[in-house]
Amino acid sequence: MLYMIVEHFKNNDAAAVYRRFRARGRMAPEGLTYVSSWVDAKLERCYQLMETNDPALLGAWMANWNDLVDFEVHPVMTSKEAAEKIALKL
Repeated sequence: MLYMIVEHFKNNDAAAVYRRFRARGRMAPEGLTYVSSWVDAKLERCYQLMETNDPALLGAWMANWNDLVDFEVHPVMTSKEAAEKIALKL
């Protein structure tokens, strides 16, 4: 399953997040896969797409960052998957 993670950098301090990332990497447990990410132009939040079959892994990963980041987690699907799901209802 895909998850859109919205990371709100605490105190608007993106530099602290990037320092930790440079020192320790993503710190994602095995079974949680990074897909891609985008950072807003103000460097206040990051939109990160992650994939896993075990949602508990998201909690383990976020625990490594929750002193620097507030998280929103949104289960998502691709547009193709959405179209197929909707087609079944037509």
